[in-house]
Amino acid sequence: MTKSSHAVGVLMLDLEGPLLTPLEQELLQRPVVGGLILFSRNYVSPAQLQDLVAAIRESNETLLIAVDQEGGRVQRFREGFLALPPPHAFGLLANTDPERARVAAQLSGWAMAAELLQYGIDCSLAPVLDLYHADNRVIADRAFSADAGTVISLARAYIAGMNEAGMAATGKHFPGHGTVVADSHVELPVDPRSWEELLGSDFKAFAGCIDVLDAVMPAHVIYPAIDTECAGYSEFWIKQKLRKELGFDGVVFSDDLTMVAAHGAGDVEERAKLALAAGCDMVLVCNDGEFAIAVADWLDAANIPPNAGLLRMRGRPQYAGKNLYESARWIEATEQMLILTHNREKVN
Repeated sequence: MTKSSHAVGVLMLDLEGPLLTPLEQELLQRPVVGGLILFSRNYVSPAQLQDLVAAIRESNETLLIAVDQEGGRVQRFREGFLALPPPHAFGLLANTDPERARVAAQLSGWAMAAELLQYGIDCSLAPVLDLYHADNRVIADRAFSADAGTVISLARAYIAGMNEAGMAATGKHFPGHGTVVADSHVELPVDPRSWEELLGSDFKAFAGCIDVLDAVMPAHVIYPAIDTECAGYSEFWIKQKLRKELGFDGVVFSDDLTMVAAHGAGDVEERAKLALAAGCDMVLVCNDGEFAIAVADWLDAANIPPNAGLLRMRGRPQYAGKNLYESARWIEATEQMLILTHNREKVN
């Protein structure tokens, strides 16, 4: 079963395991469902992934299929895929050789994207634009650097690599998740900084990359000195700061609405309602099938229309029909990523 390719439903959900169940197949065919994000539990091997994506496309060929394939500890597909260093490895390299770090970051973005696109994955929700802080439990080495200028330089190079391969880029977690210690998956982080402090640090990184981003994901963080709402539910952050002041006209993804930090807005239907009202284009509901069905039912009842703007996240593979793994660029990427991963292991 397929849907019109002129617009995409506004709900992104996930799967329980490595095989598509009949119930999931039925859910994916609902018009309000426009995206699917894959996790480590959905992956066994490259051959299994190929079969899973084929089954997903057979259910709904227009779905956006996403994954978090950032590198380091956040790399959902491992066995049989290129091992990617965490973004902070490029930041460490930039301390001594900024140009080599930039080239390596671009190569990493290209290799990550080119390989995923070979398997029919549209996008990795990357890069992380938060600033590095060693004591942040959820971001830490997912960030390029503690310096906003270095983040901008490396992230722009990484995005150029993604784009070269044919993949759109998603900057996260706006307006900055790196400073807070709390993990928004299990608690609600509160960032007490003033607007002036944020403007000169985390926000600066997003502003410096905004013209090369196709999508942005807001943080499940409250900045009480600036706004009382969690950023993902805040018109101030999404409509005023992101859309109006930064001039961003791309896609806004909510972060997962089942995360503990998102619970304060009410039941999952209310969370979806608030996120969409604040300016999100697509809402993510993961790790709870009943919640996903509840949001799908609410979207149907509320007659929430599909969003044509989401089509910009569709993958445009540049190596379709070619042998990616025999290309000179892939061989170079494999060598460089191995060196960076090995060097980081020696440091740790």
